[in-house]
Amino acid sequence: MAKAISPCIFCQIARSSNSTPLLHSVRSLDDKVVAFKDINPSAFRHYLIIPVEHIPTVNDLQRRNEDYTLVSHMINVGETLLRRDAPQSNQYRFGFHQPPFNSVDHLHLHCFALPFIPRHLEQQD
Repeated sequence: MAKAISPCIFCQIARSSNSTPLLHSVRSLDDKVVAFKDINPSAFRHYLIIPVEHIPTVNDLQRRNEDYTLVSHMINVGETLLRRDAPQSNQYRFGFHQPPFNSVDHLHLHCFALPFIPRHLEQQD
């Protein structure tokens, strides 16, 4: 018997985002990745770049040209967006979460324009 798979929120965003504004999408002539703001930003600018194709985690990437090309493209899109939206920031950071520390089982690259936002300041109103 096949295991029921719950719908992936990032797949929904990548394929038909009506509720999440996209910063980079298929409409920009890119059929590989989409980008959007993180809902809980940890830095001055905090974006997520995700592949349109469902890839669960970084552990599912292999040492293939296609995977190197995809990850390089994700980083390039992130750099382009951060340079456009945070040109005054002189430090950018990029990274993937390793399972089990990923909150969504869909590969996503975190792109940060520093400074980071201290967690204790997020709770203040």
